[in-house]
Amino acid sequence: MQLRVLGCSGGIGDGRHTTSLLVDTDILIDAGSGLTQLGRAALARIDHLFLTHAHLDHILALPLMLDSVAGERDGPLTVYALPEVIQVLKDCVFNWQVWPDFTRIPAPESPFMRYVPLAQGSTVELQGRRITAIPAHHTVPAVGYHLQGAKGSLIFSGDTDSHAALWETANATDDLRHLIVETSFPNRMQAIAEASRHYYPHSLARDLADYRGHAPVWITHLKPGGEAEIMQEIDQCAPAGLTIKALRQGQVMDDL
Repeated sequence: MQLRVLGCSGGIGDGRHTTSLLVDTDILIDAGSGLTQLGRAALARIDHLFLTHAHLDHILALPLMLDSVAGERDGPLTVYALPEVIQVLKDCVFNWQVWPDFTRIPAPESPFMRYVPLAQGSTVELQGRRITAIPAHHTVPAVGYHLQGAKGSLIFSGDTDSHAALWETANATDDLRHLIVETSFPNRMQAIAEASRHYYPHSLARDLADYRGHAPVWITHLKPGGEAEIMQEIDQCAPAGLTIKALRQGQVMDDL
């Protein structure tokens, strides 16, 4: 199993793209603006989309993706998400006002898109690849994901602030190869981070003290313009001995 980072920024501008992770050629984790990096042939090969939550930076490319390649697909795109996330998509996006309802066209019995509700802890297996929804703590219903391939596992926190379940999951994953954790704001913006339920370096450092694994920690969702400050503060306050680096757009992880 291979994971390619299409987008991992907390915003846009100067080449930045928001969260979208491509697993092999057919699975997508979130549909932020990073998805627009792909050509139409690659978009048409995506059969499965796992959403962490319904915020715009994680879903914004989904409507245009469907409109661009739906007619070239052999079957519907399957969207896996919490029931609350699916309801937001139905009410606020695919509602015939913002965008057509692709679960009903070209016909309800043969749609371009279908929803599959997920619960925290539920696992979907796709040709030997296991994807499990793990808890997240955000301002809206949200999950992260544990991806397990033939060689090892990757954990993606999704958008979240401090919560014990993420680290319990990481510590219990013996074959963990990569841990991707968001940190959106520098310490000086602690109040905003806490109000929006995102990590900041001091809160991340407190939780990293409970991390017993050896897999590298990749920092994602850094807000534009604050990347260097956030990473410097993490370096200053994180426990010694950990490999901690900023996730990069275009990065490939092929040891899964």
